[in-house]
Formats: sequence, structure tokens, C-alpha cells
Amino acid sequence: MSNTFEGIQGKVVVITGASSGLGEATARYLAERGATVVLGARRLDRIDALAAELAGRDKKAMAVQTDVTQRGQVQHLVEAAVAAYGRIDVMINNAGLMPHSPLERLKVDDWDRMIDVNLKGVLYGIAAALPHMQRQKSGHIINVSSVAGHKVRPGGAVYSATKHAVRALSEGLRQEVKPYNIRTTVISPGAVATELPDSITEADVAESVRKIYEVAVPADAFARAVAYAMRQPDEIDVNEILFRPTRQEV
Repeated sequence: MSNTFEGIQGKVVVITGASSGLGEATARYLAERGATVVLGARRLDRIDALAAELAGRDKKAMAVQTDVTQRGQVQHLVEAAVAAYGRIDVMINNAGLMPHSPLERLKVDDWDRMIDVNLKGVLYGIAAALPHMQRQKSGHIINVSSVAGHKVRPGGAVYSATKHAVRALSEGLRQEVKPYNIRTTVISPGAVATELPDSITEADVAESVRKIYEVAVPADAFARAVAYAMRQPDEIDVNEILFRPTRQEV
């Protein structure tokens, strides 16, 4: 096997938000390089189809219906991975949504959804994976933030708040897991071609975001960032990756 697969081949990787976008692209990319992928998402038909497709190409994959706002379901996702494959090497907390709106429109339900998915979903993923990784004395937790976790724009205050929070908890996690040989990475993508802008319910805001996404890069750009972090030697911990399309201004 080519050494380009080192650090990926044979790893058991759990991915939330795996039914489309970044999660789907990452599952495909890692499976093609020898990883075992455990797919979590609400849309069971999508992840079932992806797992079947990968299995049909002699890749190891399984699907577990998962709503990351439900701690028990995230726990079940990780437990299913460990029961099937004996361990969890990488946890990718990817599920997210982005219903932008100005604060004055008081879209409180959207605020709650972003906090539940983008922040609490990540925390539930950490809570599910961490005890197994502590026992193994190894593992890698990869959390997904955003350029919005570095830069706040009008209409994106709550989304940015959740993504800033992901960066903060990732840094705290990094410091706390040193005794267990666990690595941590937070990845902050810019405009990537996914369904994320479709979660915006305000027409004027959606139009503004669509203009930014005209320069979006394919989702496998994120998958390559994940692979870069995974492929480093055990003594190297890539803690943060921020990337944008070359043409993206904000």
C-alpha cells in the first residue's frame, strides 16, 4: 500500500453529518484510503446508500441513524462503532447548520437549533468518544468550526458564536487530553460547496450568502484537510486548520 495511506489505513473513523457535504466527502475519501468509516446522520436512507456503495467496492462502512441533538443517539453511534470494530480511532464532529439572520429579527428557534447542533452536538460527540480513547491511550478528535469562527459578519452573529465556541472547547480539550496521547484538530473551512447555505430561511440573507458561495470549492477540500491532520506522525498534533477558496475575500 502506498505510504500516502499511512495514518489512514485501518483507522476506525466515526463521522457525524455524514449524509452530505463535508461528511459524505470525507467518508468517501478516507474509505478509499483504507479507513473503516462509521456514518452518522438523521437521513438514514442517505447514509445507508453510502455505506452500501462503499461496501460494494470492498470498503468497510456502516450507517447508524443519528441526531446529534440527542446525546443518547450520539452515544449509540460511537458504541456501535466500538462494538463492530473494537475501537474508535477518529471522531469527526461535523454536523452543523447555518440559518443566518440579523439578531433584530429574533429568530430564536434558529438560534436554539444552531446551539443544539453546532455546539452541543460537538460536546456530545466528545462525551461519547473520549472515554474509549482514554482507555485506548490513543485517538484523534476532529471538530469542525468555520471561517465564521474567526470572523463575525452581520447576520451571522449566532452562527459565529457557536463556531467560536467550538474553537474554544477544542483548545481546552487539547490541553486536557495530553495524559492520554489523544490528538485534537479543529478545522475552519471557508466557502465549500455543501447544503449548508440551504439552511438559511431569510431570503435576503440567503442571497447575500449565495454570492459568497459563488467561489466555493468542492467538499473534498475539507476531506484532504482531515487526511493531512490524520497522516501526521503520532508525535505531531495539528491543532488547527483554517482554509478558504483562493478567491474568497471575507
